[in-house]
Amino acid sequence: MSVNAFLPTPSTDMGLCKQQLSNGSRSFYFASHLLPSVMQHAACGLYAFCREADDLVDEGDDPKAALALLHERLDKIYQGKPEYRHTDRVLTQIVHTYHMPRGLLNALLEGFAWDAEGKIYHSIDDVYDYSARVAGAVGVMMSVLMGVRDPKTLARAADLGTAMQLTNIARDVGEDARLGRIYLPLDELTAEGVNPEELLTVPQFSEGVGVVTKRLLERAQWLYHRADNGIAQLPRKYQPGIRAARKLYAAIGEKVGEIGYNSVDERAIVATSKKFSLLSTAIAFKQPRSEGMDTPALPHNQFLIDSVVETGVGAPHVKSDPFKVRTLWMLDLFETLRERDRNARIAR
Repeated sequence: MSVNAFLPTPSTDMGLCKQQLSNGSRSFYFASHLLPSVMQHAACGLYAFCREADDLVDEGDDPKAALALLHERLDKIYQGKPEYRHTDRVLTQIVHTYHMPRGLLNALLEGFAWDAEGKIYHSIDDVYDYSARVAGAVGVMMSVLMGVRDPKTLARAADLGTAMQLTNIARDVGEDARLGRIYLPLDELTAEGVNPEELLTVPQFSEGVGVVTKRLLERAQWLYHRADNGIAQLPRKYQPGIRAARKLYAAIGEKVGEIGYNSVDERAIVATSKKFSLLSTAIAFKQPRSEGMDTPALPHNQFLIDSVVETGVGAPHVKSDPFKVRTLWMLDLFETLRERDRNARIAR
């Protein structure tokens, strides 16, 4: 059989990206099903690259080399000449269809670099700076995929990403400590009588750890409420999916509270039945609200909003471009199937 029978198509590329999503963030995977199909594809493709980048830096033998390679891959993606990887091919289409600012992906890689170098987070401001890169940037990228470039709405999207990351940190205190990392602000831990070095050496829950974890989740809740204003301003068809993601992540924080903020000895997991219940409530349409939209972005997130505004590019024509993309994918798939059929006839 000809090697052409195994050539990838945009359809098979996207299938691999969706598989990465289903094997990764369960909460985002659940929420993505409420997004329109074109948006779901773009979100899956974006997530797949982000997940692959994180794994390369976090699990590889040489994080610096991995980061250098990722920047080279982004160079080629923005030149429209991606490497022979399904994630890069899909991201290339996303970047050029939706005019995705390079600065957002650079910010994400910077956050991964901080992980690789073992950056220490002394204060909540340091934690916000980290969250802006690994999650606030994703929130803004998702908004760009929706054609949203209004600075006020982007600020709320960054709020949502930051809130989700604070929730992740609160859920993973024990897991992170066992990996030699602390993302809770060290000054607050010390003030509560917690010795960070001892927490890393022998991860144990204490009242002080619980107090700092609770405080972090209270900040996350504050940001979730701010983000609600922005979600209500999104195009109506996108609201259920984003609202679902917000509800699912907030539920993780609530679960941490239910176990006494002890995420050292136990990992907070939201039951599947609870997830489906939250998804059903996310579908209900809520009348857009304008109050709270004038609240400035967190200073730590402002550079993300600026990277979008400074491009000076308007929203993409998402109604036409996805149709063209789908048509090309169908043609590619048709050509591949035809090649397989031809080879089968020759074999007979």
